[in-house]
Order: sequence, then C-alpha cells, then structure tokens
Amino acid sequence: MSGLTRKQEEIIAKARRYADERANSYRGQALKMYPWVCGRCGREFNQTNVRELTVHHRDHDHDNNPADGSNWELLCLYCHDYEHQKLTEALYGGSAGDTGKQEATYNPFADLKEKMKS
Repeated sequence: MSGLTRKQEEIIAKARRYADERANSYRGQALKMYPWVCGRCGREFNQTNVRELTVHHRDHDHDNNPADGSNWELLCLYCHDYEHQKLTEALYGGSAGDTGKQEATYNPFADLKEKMKS
C-alpha cells in the first residue's frame, strides 16, 4: 500500500493528466521550442514568472498550430495585449502602431509664453 488515500491518488492522477495535456498543448510545445524571451520587448523569463509568457498566433488563428511552430511567437502579457490591440484598432480605423501619418491637433504648450507672463 502506498500510504495514500484513494482521494489523494485520484488527485495525483488528475494532476499528472493535466500536466501531460499542458506539455502536449501548443503552449507547452512552444515553451520547449523557443527560448523564454518575449519576442517584442526582449524580457527574459524563468520558472517563477513563465506564466506571464504567452503564445501569440501570428495569423491570429488559434486553430493553426503547425508542428514546426512557425505560426507562434512568445510574447509577454503586455506585448501580447498590444498585438491584439493593434488588430482591434485596425478593424475600427484606430491608430495603434501608426507610422506617424496622423498629426495631433491639440498642443498643450501653444500659449505657454502668454501663461508665463502672468
């Protein structure tokens, strides 16, 4: 007898199944395949903070998971959010990632000289 209760054995078996599923998931594969570095900002990750490293699908299709990982890139939470924000704003005519073609119309310092006189 292993000294464990039936309930404990079930919990351990379930945890092992989930660990195997994670290892075989595209995230698990990507974490094995690529260095734990954000592909945008270059932030490095380790065992303590790897949960903050995500897998981004370059073509935004979560069902497109080629075994060679060519549709994946590892991004930190912040850069991953930014990538999806760019897509969302592009759909609505937004400006995330613009090349600077739009000019700001408000200048907070326009009357600074006058304000400094008072």
